[in-house]
Amino acid sequence: MRYIIIGAGAVGGAVGGRLAGAGHEVVLVARGKQYAALRDSGLRLRVPEGEFTYRLPVVEGPAGLGVLRADDVLVLAVKTQDTEGALNAWGPAPVEGGGTAAERLPLLCAQNGVEGQRVALRRFRQVYGVCVWLPASFVEPGVVSAACAPLTGMLHLGRYPHGTDEILHRIAADLEKSRFEAPVVADVTRWQYAKLLTNLGNALMALSGPDDGGADSRSLRRRVRAEGEAALDAAGIPYASVEEQRTTRGDKVTAVPLDGVPVGGSSWQSLARATGTIEADYLNGEIVLLGRRHGVPTPLNELLQGLANTFARERRAAGSLPVGELARLADEAVAAAEE
Repeated sequence: MRYIIIGAGAVGGAVGGRLAGAGHEVVLVARGKQYAALRDSGLRLRVPEGEFTYRLPVVEGPAGLGVLRADDVLVLAVKTQDTEGALNAWGPAPVEGGGTAAERLPLLCAQNGVEGQRVALRRFRQVYGVCVWLPASFVEPGVVSAACAPLTGMLHLGRYPHGTDEILHRIAADLEKSRFEAPVVADVTRWQYAKLLTNLGNALMALSGPDDGGADSRSLRRRVRAEGEAALDAAGIPYASVEEQRTTRGDKVTAVPLDGVPVGGSSWQSLARATGTIEADYLNGEIVLLGRRHGVPTPLNELLQGLANTFARERRAAGSLPVGELARLADEAVAAAEE
């Protein structure tokens, strides 16, 4: 199988680089400065055992490949806010033997949150969810860092909305030869919602920087997650427990600091690169949506969603809101919701 990585950023670059390093055929899809860097200098993947450069085919869209192969696997690794554009481009792409990518090819949604795969299922017949536990960073064009060992990440795989199949087991086998743990599960959304609860803290890091271990940071993270759990519980949505996640990962995916690599989640990286957009609508905003549907107040997630969007739109610096000020705004938001 040939893997077409749509969105060769942090997650896409790490997955694509590791697959290529294990001998699998990989095509990278990127735009702008990232496309130019990958085309001219290759993908530089920094991992605990060193830095590797992979000179792989890189395209801006399906036109760069012509007719797609029947054994192609599309890996959608763009941020959720960019999903529509990617599906519009790749869904109609012709496949050898007839038909289109949307009709014939498997699409793996390697994204945070749960919205991307919902959107994809409207266009693609074979949609697969991926619960991405893969700490990686991308702040410099052409350079991706993935700082975990002994495995680079854990990628739970399943058909969306549920089930498994043979092609998924083949993909999992390729990933497991490429330094990933890739459990195939029939209930992939249960793992994705658990990851969503963790991702609610992405906006906190983007706004106020990495957790400083202080009381304000600890309290905010706890309260934001509690809102998320209450919304999921009210909606009757199951999710893996913290203990189950910890036991499943064990010591297989352990962070190893890399020299010169900034510590920041995906939302922090969006602000650091001044992209103008951020995924808060599909992380904190997912909890806000569920809260509104099921009568659960979510003022903290609503606050984070709004602030993150403002910071992205106005291209404010990542981590520039003091955590004490954010805590004050959080208290005001909760008080206002209780009036």
